[in-house]
Amino acid sequence: MVEGSRLLGGFDPDAGRNQHDANAPQRIPLPSLLRSLLSEHLDPGYAAAAAARRDGAGRPRAVEWGWQVAAALAVAAVFGIAAAQAQTAAPVTREAQQVLAGSVRAAEATDDQLTAQRNELTAQVAAERRSRLEGDALGRRLLGELDVADVAAAATPVIGPGLTVTVTDPGMSKDLSDVSKQRVAGSRQVILDRDLQLVVNSLWVSGAEAVAVGGVRIGPNVTIRQAGGGILVDNQPISSPYVLQVIGPPNTMADTFDRSTGLQRLRLLETSYGVGVSVSAADALSLPAGSVREVNFARQIGP
Repeated sequence: MVEGSRLLGGFDPDAGRNQHDANAPQRIPLPSLLRSLLSEHLDPGYAAAAAARRDGAGRPRAVEWGWQVAAALAVAAVFGIAAAQAQTAAPVTREAQQVLAGSVRAAEATDDQLTAQRNELTAQVAAERRSRLEGDALGRRLLGELDVADVAAAATPVIGPGLTVTVTDPGMSKDLSDVSKQRVAGSRQVILDRDLQLVVNSLWVSGAEAVAVGGVRIGPNVTIRQAGGGILVDNQPISSPYVLQVIGPPNTMADTFDRSTGLQRLRLLETSYGVGVSVSAADALSLPAGSVREVNFARQIGP
């Protein structure tokens, strides 16, 4: 093969050319790459793979099967150990749950007992204070001012006409597209603390004189907060249905509350999630006194 053949990919430029016949047609030589594409249809990689299989044909397949069986046994052993540990830990877990549940019930009973004792002592202090101050004009004036302050601080039980707003959480709804934004992820709860806060504020704007949520009186130091999947009012858990009792002029409050952002919010949740919302008037509602905490520092805001 001449040197020039390497320029054409290793194919002899004179290959196929007739050297004896005068004026015979000349054939154009093809480069080796194009020739291989037209004549050799099998990729060289297949031949290399076949050769590698031939070289490894002598290795016993029992070794490969052995490794696969060992891996399967290891996986089965891991799952077996995990199942055994779960069965062993199940009684301990149930016992721990029972202990925690008992502790919670005992704490709730103690809290109820202390609350009743506090209310009794408060009533005794109020009675003693009134008996001592009713003897003269200055004392009666002080008692009047204290009564006004107690009503503003929700420190006294009240009875009167008003409204009852009942909000029922339906749990999981058919459509969970969250038009109200940021429901609790993975929870069946729809009503959140900010919903009740907005409703309570709307009731105050509507002319409420006293408000209780879930039987807990709303006062200056009372908060409505989310705690995981539950709602706390003054650190006391409440659950659905959420009952809001409001004392005030029923007709005036109903008209104003019907146009408030709080009720509009509830109607949106009702349409989107199936939340139950009902507003009814009542002739005589009884609201308990709220908890009063000592305020050490206070500053007036506004006039």
